[in-house]
Amino acid sequence: MKWAEGIDKLGLGLYFMLCIFAIANIYSVDQKLGEKQLIFFCISLFVGLVIFVGRSKFFENMSGIIYIGGVLLLVGLFPFGKEILGQKNWYKFGSFTMQPVEFAKIGTALMLANYVSGPDFNLKVRKSLWTALAIIGIPAVVVLAIPDVGSMLVFIAFFIALYREGLSGLLFGVGFVFAAVFLVSLAVPPLYVALTVVVIAGVLIALNYHRMSWDVISISGIAGSVLLLCGLAFGSPYVLEKLPKHQRERIEVLYKGEKAFRDTSGYNLLYSKTAIGSGGLLGKGYREGSVTQGKFVPEQETDYIFCTVGEEWGFLGSAILVLCYMVYIGRIYYLAEQQKSTFNRVFGYCFASILMMHFTINLGMVMGLFPTVGIPLPYFSYGGSSLLAFSMMTFIFFKLNYSDKNSLV
Repeated sequence: MKWAEGIDKLGLGLYFMLCIFAIANIYSVDQKLGEKQLIFFCISLFVGLVIFVGRSKFFENMSGIIYIGGVLLLVGLFPFGKEILGQKNWYKFGSFTMQPVEFAKIGTALMLANYVSGPDFNLKVRKSLWTALAIIGIPAVVVLAIPDVGSMLVFIAFFIALYREGLSGLLFGVGFVFAAVFLVSLAVPPLYVALTVVVIAGVLIALNYHRMSWDVISISGIAGSVLLLCGLAFGSPYVLEKLPKHQRERIEVLYKGEKAFRDTSGYNLLYSKTAIGSGGLLGKGYREGSVTQGKFVPEQETDYIFCTVGEEWGFLGSAILVLCYMVYIGRIYYLAEQQKSTFNRVFGYCFASILMMHFTINLGMVMGLFPTVGIPLPYFSYGGSSLLAFSMMTFIFFKLNYSDKNSLV
């Protein structure tokens, strides 16, 4: 059929497979929630169909309005939002709730793609760089102020799209160094960390002494960076102490283990690991998991849904699910790189990177490699906002890809 040419069957097939498998796992945890998720899935398909039959240029032309709408929805949470688990990041309409940050990511991706694809964009020009950073930073700062640290971390995904368009990889290196110093300083005496920073800086300077320009700006930059990192080392424990109790404990779980907080912040992780480990190689079978069926893991239908997969389907089932995600995300990156349009390419990179951030953080969280931050597993965690938002991004990208493949240009 000629009309089907340009539809990426592998990508859409993986999307349907993930959603259907998710509904089955949510149904296993809670029958009523599984039925609701099926309804959310049908709504998502209807919205996806509307997107697919519409004009692809709509999203490029309306990106500014969609972006502003997303930011306004985030700002509206402060006077009108409902607080759940210490975070005021939900709107409540009767029995329905909506998390606007999921839709703000769509607006940010569209707006960034629109700006980067413009004729005046050049990352070597400071105005272009700062404008792109502002597009990402405005919603990210609002999300952090809610506070929703987990969702704020997902905004790092947009820097991956900018990296594809020419952003220096040095920015990622700097971010990694600062994050490493902060985390290490929570487990090692800050004085030792500061001394290590000074020694490493000295070695790097000695190795590159003859290749460096020793002007006032260079010397000030090096000295300022070292002082900033040393200050961060000494300030990290203070920052940790000032965090709310539940957030502080979630970080401390990484260093002291979940058993030290088994009655508070380590409870979820302890039973999540128990559920995953008890599944063995092939799992206990559908709806046969003693830990998940016993409701020992709070939020096991949302952020901790992967523990259900681990217990019921075992290592083999979990590995297949992880492989499907990796193939799916890789497919999005591949298709994004094939786009003739810069707008399509940038949006595709944003979409794939958002998926990768959610996937990586969520799995790291349920296995104790990352603090609990309330990040859903894409398509898999229960929730209408998350499923609808990810489905909208899915169909927007596949619509753009479809139009690109059928374009004569």
